[in-house]
Amino acid sequence: MSYHILVPDSVHKTAVQILQVADGFKITAPGQMSRADTLAAIADADALIIRSATKADAELIQAAPRLKIIARAGVGVDNVDVTAANQQGVVVMNTPEGNTIATAEFTFGLILALARHIPQAYASLSSGKWDRKSYMGVELRVKTLGIVGFGRIGRAVAKRALAFEMNVITHDPYIPVDIAEDFGVRLVSLDDLFAQSDFITLHSLITPETRDMINKDSIARMKKGVRIVNAARGALINEADLAEAIKSGQVAGAAVDVYSEEPPPAGHPLIGLPGVIHTPHLAASTEEAQVAVAIEAAQLVVDALLKGEYKNVVNPGALGQGGPH
Repeated sequence: MSYHILVPDSVHKTAVQILQVADGFKITAPGQMSRADTLAAIADADALIIRSATKADAELIQAAPRLKIIARAGVGVDNVDVTAANQQGVVVMNTPEGNTIATAEFTFGLILALARHIPQAYASLSSGKWDRKSYMGVELRVKTLGIVGFGRIGRAVAKRALAFEMNVITHDPYIPVDIAEDFGVRLVSLDDLFAQSDFITLHSLITPETRDMINKDSIARMKKGVRIVNAARGALINEADLAEAIKSGQVAGAAVDVYSEEPPPAGHPLIGLPGVIHTPHLAASTEEAQVAVAIEAAQLVVDALLKGEYKNVVNPGALGQGGPH
């Protein structure tokens, strides 16, 4: 049986090579494809491998009557309409391991930059100023880091924070106490995390409970002078509320790599705001991570179509009794 694999985003060549040597695969992987070209090419596709640029929305999924698999080269599936995939029996899989270290290292870089005002001091000196007084920082040692979400990335961040002699607490309703304790981390309620943390870093999925979890009310329950880091998902933060809290001094600063709308529109409340470090969704953007997630996504497709082995399935209900259509 022949399978058509569509790769409308730019992925590492090693991933394409894995697909090319598989038996019975026809590969369409020209590099970044336009929306129109993707809609045309997906009509007879059996599998779709995407990064973050392609939106696998209901229109795209419904244009693919043969589609069996969507493999996301990355952990987040915010750009996939999982409900539409379920309705059409399309299995959605992700690659949660490949970018763990890249994201954890970037998160900790943001924490350090936030504590010591590194980007602002660089910009000041680049403009010809020699201003040491304005950029007095704080040490991380003995500060409390609150990690919201203690999955792979949260745990990797905790490991690095402990090496800096930080006190680490976490909130995650899906893990038992002993897992946190094995890492030397204390599991607490979300309210306790907000009340105790000097730094808060977010590593949660978007759910009805976590959407806008950083908002006017939750910020009011935090320590005055807290610093907030988000390299997970933009929708975890009510950006207007966070901006107001920074202006008032309730929040001493924030570092954000992700936004509720990407790229952020003109007039975004956090972009250009003093006290905010902002980067263009770079957390997983390392050479090593992009190779790893691309290879993992390609192997997921090979294993599923040729061996009937499905791993990292986001919507297990689509598997049904006998696999996808």
